[in-house]
Order: sequence, then structure tokens, then C-alpha cells
Amino acid sequence: MNKKKITDWIIAISLFVIYLSISIIFRAWAYSWIIWVAYAICRVVGKKRKMSKTKKIVITSITVFLTFSLLMLPFGVFTYLYNEYFGTRYETYEPLSFSMEDFPGLKRDKYEFSSDKGQTLVGYNYYHENEKTKGIIIIAHGFGGGGHNLYMDCANYFAKNGYYVFAYDATGNDESEGDSVNGLPQGVIDLDYAISFVESQEKFKDLPIMLFGHSWGGYSVTSVLSYHPEIKAVVSMSGFNESSDLIKSQGESIVGSFIEIGMPYIEIYEKIKFGEYAINTSMDGFEKSDAGVMIMHSEDDDTVQKKYGYDIYYAKYNSSERFKFISYEDKGHDEIYYSDTATEYINQFNKEFELYFEEHEFSPEAKTDYINENLDRTVWTNLLDEELFNSIIEFYDSYI
Repeated sequence: MNKKKITDWIIAISLFVIYLSISIIFRAWAYSWIIWVAYAICRVVGKKRKMSKTKKIVITSITVFLTFSLLMLPFGVFTYLYNEYFGTRYETYEPLSFSMEDFPGLKRDKYEFSSDKGQTLVGYNYYHENEKTKGIIIIAHGFGGGGHNLYMDCANYFAKNGYYVFAYDATGNDESEGDSVNGLPQGVIDLDYAISFVESQEKFKDLPIMLFGHSWGGYSVTSVLSYHPEIKAVVSMSGFNESSDLIKSQGESIVGSFIEIGMPYIEIYEKIKFGEYAINTSMDGFEKSDAGVMIMHSEDDDTVQKKYGYDIYYAKYNSSERFKFISYEDKGHDEIYYSDTATEYINQFNKEFELYFEEHEFSPEAKTDYINENLDRTVWTNLLDEELFNSIIEFYDSYI
């Protein structure tokens, strides 16, 4: 074999290794074929004996440039869009926030702990004075509305029924440090650190640990099982299987199937940024844990489509005794755990809000004033579907 053929083989094998690396490690099968197209063009050009050396160099350079552009420019664009979406902090909107005074008898103690980059996260242990504490429930909150504050009603319900409830603000939310939320895998990271922190505290020693999460939190509480198989039971509401699923679900509602073009780039970026946390899925968590799992979702959820979580889980685990599935037709996303009465009130309130600002000038200050003057705090602090939450308590109790 002459020197040229040996060189060709080395180049081909190297490209094959690069192809497999990109495809397997980053799961970017959809675009790694571009490498082979570029290689084929270069090979054809190289064999053209009548073509001048200068022309070959120009064509080869253009091919390499176009290949780089096809691979890297979209990567840059989608990385920018990703950071625009997740590169901000979120604070709970004050007029809709809960306070301790809203829940008579509820008490809490403040805790601080570090997450992966040394950022300090703030959490609280909520409790009622009970004769015996059955266990501790850790709440992972949703995305975009601030930290755990809007789940204080859930914490109160669990605490009244004999549990400690540890609820914290994820990175970039409310009282916790962080310039931004970073991305969805950050939720799993923060929960991982929160669980380890709880387990390190003497106060919570030997208590069975349960998890409760909604939306982003619903994904986090199931994915984190890969790192904490000791968790006894999990309740996931309106969650999803993979970190990129929320982007895909919302992207489909805006641009349809065109969102698929950007997904490989987003997945590569998350892999670079978050490592193993980015590729670990809820299904991976289920495989590595014996925890009891309650999954609930609504068919009309247009924030996280049911096919990205519930349907995947149901297809494999619908006959498993440790799984419980609850499917709704018309509970939406945010309202999935609200009572019908509460949902009717919120819908009516929103309708009246829109009608009011059709006739009055809108401003952030006017919005705040309207909510403060018209929101019925008695209803707002009693949103929960008690029948559903009774079943959640029974579910948790069965795993003690």
C-alpha cells in the first residue's frame, strides 16, 4: 500500500471516529452526515488530475468553510437563543405570592446550602406541630414563576398531614443566588444537592424522603432518582422525560416540526454545559430506583405535551405495581392540582381582568393595583384539590 493510500485510510478512519463521537456522545445523528459529505467532495476534488492545484485548494477551502458553517453557525444561533431563554432570574410576582400569615399554624425554619458552582440556595423546612413526623417531602418548583413560594399551599397541606416539607428556590430564583436559572438540567443538579443536604442534617436523620414536583420540578424529581435511589416515593405533575422536551414541546406550538432542526444543537450545548445531568432522563431514574411513582398529566396541557412524559412512562410501566397514573382531560398545566371551584374562579378573574384593561390603560402598576383590589385571597390560598392531595398523602404513607 503506497503512502497516499495509507494517508487516505488514516483520514477516513479519523473521520469515522469523529462521526461516531458526535453522534453517540451528543446524540447528533441528524447532522453528523455533513462530515461525510465534505469528505466525499474533498476526495472527488483530490482525484481531478486536470484541475489546477490552486483550484483544488480553493474548492477544498470552500467545502471546509461551508461544512464549518453548517455545523457551527446554527450551533451559535441556538446557543444564543437558549441563553436568552434561560439566562435570566425569576422572582415571584408579589401580588400573587403567598405569606406565612396565609396559613395559620404553619411554621418554618430557614436553611442555606451550596449547589454545584458554590452558589448559595435558600430553602425552608415547613411544619405543623404534630405528635409524630412521618417523613420529609422535598418540593421542586416549576419554571418561570420564581421559586418555591407559589407551592407554599402544597407545603402547608403536607405539613398538616404529618410531614416535614423542605422547599427551596433553585439557582437564579427568588432568595437563591445565581444570575440566571442556567437551563433545565440545573433543576436536577439543585435537587441532587438539596437531597444530599437534607440527608446531612441531624434533624432529618432516618426520616423517609419523598419528592414532589410540578412541571420543571416534575422532570427534576424523576430524573434525580438516578442519583438518589434511596428516595421512597415521588409525585410528578405535568413533567417530562428529557431536559430538552420542554423546549421541543413549546417550540412545536410556535414553529411546528421546524423545531427539530435546532434540537441536536440544543442537546449538544446542554451536554457541554451540564455533562451527565443533561442526558440523564426520567426513564433512567425509574430504572435505577425502586421508589413508588405517581404520575399525573392533562390531555390539554399546551406547556408540556403529554407525549413527552406521561405517555412514555405509561407505555412501559402501566402494569407496574409501584406506578400510579392519573390522567385528566381539561386541567391544563398550572391548574392541574387545583380544585374545579378554584379553576372556575381563576378563569373568571382572568376574564374580568382582560375586560377591565380593554377599557383602561394598562401598566405594571395598574395591573398590581387591580390584583390587590380584586383578588379574593381566601380563594387564592385554598386552591388545592383536596381529594387529589388526600390520595397523594395516602400514596406517600404507603411507602413509609
